[in-house]
Amino acid sequence: MNQPETTEEPIVLQAEADHFKKIFNEARSEIARMIVGQERVVESTLYALFCGGNVLLEGVPGLGKTELVKALSRVLDLNFQRIQFTPDLMPADIIGTNIMSTDETGTYRFEFRKGPIFTQLLLADEINRASPKTQSALLETMQEGTVTAAGTHFRLDQPFFVMATQNPIEQEGTYPLPEAQLDRFMFKINVPFPSRSELNTIVQQTILKQPVELKKLLNSQQIIELRGILDKVVVVEPIRDYAIRLVLSTHPGTDFAVDDIRRFVHWGASPRAAQSLIKAARVRALSEGRAHVAYEDVRYFAHEVLQHRVLLNYDGQAENVSVKDLVERICQELPEKE
Repeated sequence: MNQPETTEEPIVLQAEADHFKKIFNEARSEIARMIVGQERVVESTLYALFCGGNVLLEGVPGLGKTELVKALSRVLDLNFQRIQFTPDLMPADIIGTNIMSTDETGTYRFEFRKGPIFTQLLLADEINRASPKTQSALLETMQEGTVTAAGTHFRLDQPFFVMATQNPIEQEGTYPLPEAQLDRFMFKINVPFPSRSELNTIVQQTILKQPVELKKLLNSQQIIELRGILDKVVVVEPIRDYAIRLVLSTHPGTDFAVDDIRRFVHWGASPRAAQSLIKAARVRALSEGRAHVAYEDVRYFAHEVLQHRVLLNYDGQAENVSVKDLVERICQELPEKE
């Protein structure tokens, strides 16, 4: 990933970074008025959206995953659709299908009826309950932002963002996502259960009818303009190399792997992980008001980027090894400079 050249003066870049920081923090604070607690979840979701990535949320039902997408659609003024994935759901139920209709002369013709994927914010609820055939209907849109149906190529309105959810507890009647599809998600985020005080606030806002009205702070065009600032954020060679070594350290056959990686891991993270680390680091730098990436920015979302891309071997599964702990150890032991 080559650093793009820029002729802009540092003072202009710094002004853009300050503007991004202001807008980002306002959006995060506004969404936090609706989503009680879950600061890391809200922050990670916003990071992924500004990067142009997608998010997989893992948590038990009732933790506010749907409300988070609704809050995003209100604050960012984006179209929102929700798909409840079930075993009998078909790809045409997501993408759309051709229907036969007649015009005013009585002539029959086929007309494409768009499915719910034609939106900007898509909530794929309990995605692992649908068959792999249906899950794969999202692959093209998540990677390219396009839909191909009946020989016609459609480009979705930007920004396009997929938030998928899955329940980690109830696995009966589910189809685990294949590695190729997991790799399409920039982040995998574990949604924690709320604390006592957070649960009390949730009850007040819902059962006791104390609604929260959210303000619209951005729109599609402004989000795309803010994305354009990301390419200007400076990533020097040593930091880019650190992100690459961080990914290579998840592969048991490399010189950067620690003993536990060689013992418990079958396959490490893909090249998309390195791209995601740099993208997320750029957004974090801007959200901190900096026009350059630091080492800490790369480490900040290492768990969310790497944990779903590392595959354990038989020994790792048998000993119930935590991939999160492995990633934490890598971040602690990998030297910043080599």
